[in-house]
Amino acid sequence: MTRAPAAWLAACVLLLLPALAWAQAEPVRVGSKQFTESVILGEIARESAHEAGAEAVHRRELGGTSILWSALRHGDIDAYPEYTGTLTHELLKDVAPDADIATLRERLRPLGIGITGSLGFDNSYAIGMRADRAVQLGIRRISDLRAHPGLRLGLSNEFMDRGDGWPGLRRHYGLPQAQVSGLDHTLSYRAVASGAVDAIDLYGTDAEIPYYRLRTLADDMHYFPRYEAVYLYRLALERSAPRFVEALRGLAGRIGEDAMRGMNARVKLEGASESAVAADFLGVRAQADAAGFWLRLLRRSVEHIKLVALSLALAVLLAVPLGILAARVKRLGQWVLGLVGVLQTVPSLAMFVFMIPLFGIGAWPAGAALFFYSLLPIVRNTHAGLAGIAPELRESAAALGLPPGVRLRDVELPMATRSILAGIKTAAVINVGTATLAALIGAGGYGQPILTGIRLDDIGLILEGAVPAALLALLVQGLFELVERRLTPRGLRIEARQ
Repeated sequence: MTRAPAAWLAACVLLLLPALAWAQAEPVRVGSKQFTESVILGEIARESAHEAGAEAVHRRELGGTSILWSALRHGDIDAYPEYTGTLTHELLKDVAPDADIATLRERLRPLGIGITGSLGFDNSYAIGMRADRAVQLGIRRISDLRAHPGLRLGLSNEFMDRGDGWPGLRRHYGLPQAQVSGLDHTLSYRAVASGAVDAIDLYGTDAEIPYYRLRTLADDMHYFPRYEAVYLYRLALERSAPRFVEALRGLAGRIGEDAMRGMNARVKLEGASESAVAADFLGVRAQADAAGFWLRLLRRSVEHIKLVALSLALAVLLAVPLGILAARVKRLGQWVLGLVGVLQTVPSLAMFVFMIPLFGIGAWPAGAALFFYSLLPIVRNTHAGLAGIAPELRESAAALGLPPGVRLRDVELPMATRSILAGIKTAAVINVGTATLAALIGAGGYGQPILTGIRLDDIGLILEGAVPAALLALLVQGLFELVERRLTPRGLRIEARQ
């Protein structure tokens, strides 16, 4: 009797050992924002971890600050590069604007988040203009902009709404400019170089500043705080991955401003990969990426098709019954159609972001967002197909004594098949295109090379995602047309040809 409990305990331990070993072997997840410097710093963290004997993976270009911060707090990533000014002005509202790293460390600890020391450079926001345009107008300082209310500003989308961005800058300096447009940060440089806008926001270490011959306007009223580069990480890593934390902390003070600007230039202007640049900086051999074009295409195709297929399948399971309900109960049907119509009006990127608190980042929130976008065309077409059946046909089926369920299954749904399949086809094609945005929250797919191509101004990378997405949309449309012909009753096909 005394041996039995011990035997059971030993058996349980033996069964748990593989799971425990797998959990310990799971790599640390490093995230990065959707701009080159953040991706490089993410690669430096990954390479440093590898050299320290701690496995890490890098989830690149996960959108902006709010997405990375939410992912870190929810445990979807374990670390990512950040800036002290962003912490004091955007993420931690209850700390002093000039709080030092020691103060930030104490404030972050209750949240389960750690912070390294400064990496060694300050990447502050700034406002820049083409040097020749600035000389022509006599503008050297941000306060000089007050004398030129007609200037057109092109500011990065995140900067437009940040607490340390345009709203505060405008109040602080009393700027009168009304022509202010939101742009992708990468595209804003081309906009100012071409004269489409007169001034843009800059990051202090951007390689494009000297390349496009821009003048950085002096912050003469000291609005922008210091943006010391740091790494944030989950404090739980100090127990589960101490080597990684040690490697991350060891990067403090090692990256000077000139070094960071040089690394940005190699990637942005010379076309070097972030992995190679990070490895060269650390003096290590870059981990080779064995994935060629066709292997990358296959991987992205699988990711994209999974997103589309899963979200569409779940939408069909819910939307067709909802469409039937809407057709049968007219008063309730208006509410159903109105609700799914409202979901369709939510901007795509906003819908993806709304899903993060519920599902984290990755394929699940992306699939949930695509699921909601699939509902309207299927519900509406199911409702329209059933409501459009001639009353005399319904009466004939009822006169034959067919129960309602049989009438629905054998008469009404077959007659509405073409309309229902058209709704499913529309939802599928919409999903193929919308799913490219899923890369912003770490779901991969064809959107990943598109985002990277936009960031690096690489048309080849953009086409690597855009062309397969367009071909997949055409393929999906063709497949659904074949299915529609196969499932539509023969009599209705003959009627359609006539």
